Amino acid sequence: ILCKKINAFLKKLQERQKKQRILNFIKNNLGILLIFMENAYFLRGEKMLSKKFIEFLFEGAHIQRWNDHIRPNGFTELDKQAHKMMILYILAKYEEQDHGAKLNWRVLIEGGIFEFMHRIILTDIKPPIYHELMRVHGRKLNAWIYEQLARRVPELDEVFFDKLKRWFDYPEENRLEKKLLRAAHYLATQWEFGIIYHFNQAIYGIDATKAAIESNIEDHYDLAGVQKISLKGKTSKFIDLVGQLRFQKRWAQSPRVPETSVMGHVLIVAILGYFCAAELGACDERIVNDFLCGLFHDLPEVLTRDIISPVKTSVEGLDDLIKDIEKRQVAEKLLPLLPWGWHEEIIYFTQNEFTNRVMLDGVPTEVSEEELNGKYNVDGHGYKAVDGRMLKGCDHLAAFVEAYLSTEYGITSKHLLNGMADLREKYKNKTIAGINFGAVYDEFPELKTNL
Repeated sequence: ILCKKINAFLKKLQERQKKQRILNFIKNNLGILLIFMENAYFLRGEKMLSKKFIEFLFEGAHIQRWNDHIRPNGFTELDKQAHKMMILYILAKYEEQDHGAKLNWRVLIEGGIFEFMHRIILTDIKPPIYHELMRVHGRKLNAWIYEQLARRVPELDEVFFDKLKRWFDYPEENRLEKKLLRAAHYLATQWEFGIIYHFNQAIYGIDATKAAIESNIEDHYDLAGVQKISLKGKTSKFIDLVGQLRFQKRWAQSPRVPETSVMGHVLIVAILGYFCAAELGACDERIVNDFLCGLFHDLPEVLTRDIISPVKTSVEGLDDLIKDIEKRQVAEKLLPLLPWGWHEEIIYFTQNEFTNRVMLDGVPTEVSEEELNGKYNVDGHGYKAVDGRMLKGCDHLAAFVEAYLSTEYGITSKHLLNGMADLREKYKNKTIAGINFGAVYDEFPELKTNL
C-alpha cells in the first residue's frame, strides 16, 4: 500500500514538473509563439490563393472612381489603390529618413490590403457621405462589411480576418502607420482630382471638393513626405511619372472587360506575393520585400511602355536589349527624382526582379529556394530576401486571370485564348517554392468559345 502511495505521489510530481516545463517553455518562447499564431492560417495549410479570392481582388478593376464627373480612363479603384501604395512607400521612406520614425512595414502593407478589401465592398461612395456614415454608424457599417467579406471570400481565415477587423475597430492602434496610409489615400485622390478638375470646372460644387481635399492633406502636413510632395519638386514629379502607369493598358492588342492597367496589375501581383510569402512561413522582412518587389517590378515600363512577351521573345537577344534600355532609362529619368540613398533599393526591386536573391555585402546575390527558406529567412540581418521565382508565378497568374475574366464575360480574342492556353500548360502540375500554382489554375474551368 505504501509503495502504491509513493508511486502515485511520484506520478503527480512528474505531471506537475511536466506542466511547469511547458509553462517555462511558453514564457521563454512567447515571441516565437506569437509569430506562429499570427501566421497560423498559412501553417495549417488553409489556402488564400484561390479562385474566389483572386476574382474578389479584380472587382476593384470594375469600380469606377469619380463616376459622376467627366474623367479619362484609368480611374478605377484598383488603379487608385496601387498608386496609393506607391505613394505610401515614398511617405514611409521620408518619415524614416527625416523624422527617424520606427515603422512596422508589414503593418503598413497589411493595412493597405485591409483598406483595399474594405473599399471593394463599399464601392465608390462619395467621401462626405462615407465619413458621415462612418461617424454615425461606423461599427454597424463595419460589421456589415465583415459579413460581406465572410460570405464572398470564405477562404478568409479567422486569424487574418481578426487582424482586418482589429485594424478598423481599434483606430488608436498603429497610429503612425494609419496616418501614413490616410495621407497616401488623400494624395492619390488629389492626383486624380488635378486631372479631372480642368474638365469639370463648370460643375456645381467642384471648388468645394477641391477645398476639402486640400484641407485633408493639410491635416497631414506634419509628415515629412507630405511636405516634400507639397513643394511640387522632384518627389511630386516621381508620383506624376508613376501615375502614368494607370493609362498603360495590359493586353493592348485585345479588347477586354475589365480593362486593367499596368498600375493595377502590379498591385495584384504584390498582394498575391504577400500571401504566398506568408504561406511559405517567410519572416516579416522577406514578406515586405516580396510585396514591394511585386509592386515595383514593372516600374521601368512607365518609361518604355508595356512591351508584350511575344515581341520580347521574337528575336534572340531582344529581351536583353530591352532590359538594358530600361536600366539606362531608369538611371537617367527616374532615379534622379528620388533621394540618392533610395536608389539601390529601387534598382534591387526593378532589376532581375524574378530571380531568387538576397543582398550580401551590398551585392545582390542569387540564391536557392532552400537558402531563402533557411539561413536567409531571418529578420534584422539586412539580407533583403526576395522570392523572385514565386513572384514570376504570381505575375503569370495575374495575367491569366486578366484574360480569363474577359473571356468569361464573353469578350475575347485569339491573343487572350492563346495566352491562357500557354499559361495553363506552363503551370500544369507545377509547384514553385512550395506554392502549388498548378492547383490554382485547375480551379479555373476551361471556357468554351466560338473562336
